[in-house]
Amino acid sequence: MNTKSVIKTNAIKVIDNECNAIKNLAQFIDDEFADAVEYIYNSKGRVIVTGVGKSAIIATKIVATLNSTGTPAVFMHAGDAIHGDLGTILEDDVVICISKSGNTAEIKVLVPFIKEGPNKIIAITSNKKSFLAQQADFILNAHVEKEACPHNLAPTTSTTAQMVMGDALAICLLELRGFSSKDFAKYHPGGALGKKLYLRVKDIAAANFKPQVDADADVRDVIVEISEKLMGVTAVTENNKIIGIVTDGDIRRMLRKYDNISGLKAMDIMSVNPKTVNADILAVDALDIMDEFGISQLLVEKNNQYYGVIHIHDLIKEGIL
Repeated sequence: MNTKSVIKTNAIKVIDNECNAIKNLAQFIDDEFADAVEYIYNSKGRVIVTGVGKSAIIATKIVATLNSTGTPAVFMHAGDAIHGDLGTILEDDVVICISKSGNTAEIKVLVPFIKEGPNKIIAITSNKKSFLAQQADFILNAHVEKEACPHNLAPTTSTTAQMVMGDALAICLLELRGFSSKDFAKYHPGGALGKKLYLRVKDIAAANFKPQVDADADVRDVIVEISEKLMGVTAVTENNKIIGIVTDGDIRRMLRKYDNISGLKAMDIMSVNPKTVNADILAVDALDIMDEFGISQLLVEKNNQYYGVIHIHDLIKEGIL
């Protein structure tokens, strides 16, 4: 077997191992899992997520997911907690401790200090007989038969299982809260994801030039307007209402059709009933319209008045496409 075949075979083994482990987690979604979700949902505090080593890295991801889906969460490294960071935990907080073995030294030191206070502990562990599991108020079983590592040592499948269990927890809480796409946008204002949820057509059109001519404008003025406004089109308007559109494609067709363009007006070459969008719709919905009709620009209206133009390049620039 050549090297590439060995690499591909090993990669497939890892994927199969982790897929099977994740599927196996479904049997551990029990009443205790539901009780833990309900307890977090009804609590007045935050969720403090802690762990050491690779579990600490998973903890930071779970914290990020919880925060972005409406459940306030804070990461606390278990090692730092016993050296001053225990003050992170407030009276109404819930603590999630993540540990595959449930018997790491830091966890054994940390858990008794947490239990001195009023805070409930939720364990995410592969070992229900561990110190952590025995001390926890709720156990989320993230048991895996073996790691993807051929020596069954490097945390691989176990950390995947921890992350999936955290995702299940976060999404259950999201559902209980009725967390909507509008709520999601509030927590993701930056980047392409946020823009898909909040960026509106008017936000883009307002930053663009606004090409516009009257129906009786000389065709030379139409060409200048399209060229100067850099949108590849111009709206043809009457009392600021859209009655047509002239694109750079219309200009090319006109030049092929007429040897003499003297006397031609915008109305002679415009397309009537152009595709338009309301300024208040989401930019991602405008992209769907462009895609449906195979066009690169859309004229924008607000209160039945001409508002401006958006181009597919605008959507690419904003990361919508």
